[in-house]
Amino acid sequence: MGRIVVISTGGTIASRWQGSGFAADADGREVMATAPLPEGVTVEVVDLFSVNSPRLTTAHQLTLLRTVHEVLADPGVDGIVVTHGTDTLEESAFLVDLHHHDPRTVVFTGAQLPMGTEGGDGPGNLYDALLTAATTRGLGVLVAFAGRVHAARGTVKTQTVAHDAFADPSGEWVGKVGFGKVTVLRQPQRPEPLALPDLPQVPPRVDMVMHHVDADPLLFRAAVEAGARGVVLVATGAGNATPEFVEAVAEATARGVLVALTTRVPAGPVTEIYTQGGAVDLVAAGAVPTGTLRAGQARAAVLAALLASDDRGRREQVLGAVLGDTAAEAPRPLVDA
Repeated sequence: MGRIVVISTGGTIASRWQGSGFAADADGREVMATAPLPEGVTVEVVDLFSVNSPRLTTAHQLTLLRTVHEVLADPGVDGIVVTHGTDTLEESAFLVDLHHHDPRTVVFTGAQLPMGTEGGDGPGNLYDALLTAATTRGLGVLVAFAGRVHAARGTVKTQTVAHDAFADPSGEWVGKVGFGKVTVLRQPQRPEPLALPDLPQVPPRVDMVMHHVDADPLLFRAAVEAGARGVVLVATGAGNATPEFVEAVAEATARGVLVALTTRVPAGPVTEIYTQGGAVDLVAAGAVPTGTLRAGQARAAVLAALLASDDRGRREQVLGAVLGDTAAEAPRPLVDA
């Protein structure tokens, strides 16, 4: 069925007991040795790094992005599987998807239980990912986990320890795996892919700040003063904060900081409904609503826009293009006469 390259980056799927807890220390060949291969699939392994995914940096992610492109430069490769820790898998997968312009499939997978654990999910997830990479085309970057196939865009970790850890709270699966075949249920909507960015000596800083009861913009302003070139405001509801945050956003955007507006609510779009510090005012102050993208992927979108151009206006255009139809406005609530 095909020649698949597995890029190993660590995570629980490569983790073993360290005396006080689990940590990634197995290489890709050891991880591959735990899983059966789909019939007709041959595998080559690239050991990129082996870290727990909360320790990943932007530099790690950009190295992974370039490695994916280098592997696909070989026309004899039929697809790629990336083994990755689940904590930040949604961010890496989306960043790769934003720059993926090849019909061959890149599939991210991982595990919730460490390697060698009785009843562990890693081998099954890896088998499903290999099968998906070998038998699908034109779907962009995917996440294969617990028998389900998800689009990278919108898919987040929704369970801390359960096997079925990933979902798109605002969307449906792309497909499912069972009985040795992948059934594709829908075609993911993807914007025009971005060009592969140069590797900066120092990646741009992009921070996230959450709104909550009694929150003030102290941490938002601290991020800007610390040198953040992008900030994701994780607001409440459909994208709401306070007039004080509106003032801080206006200050930041006037300085050329790219501000994205998302929400801490699991599903549904950021929507311009409320004023007095709500999304109406935040967007007017220069914040870009991210639709159904949540915090980690909103940050990846801002990062991609910052890497795409040094021009402020062009960055805003890129961010808008990356967000695409996800920023569509939801119906406004009914108000009694």
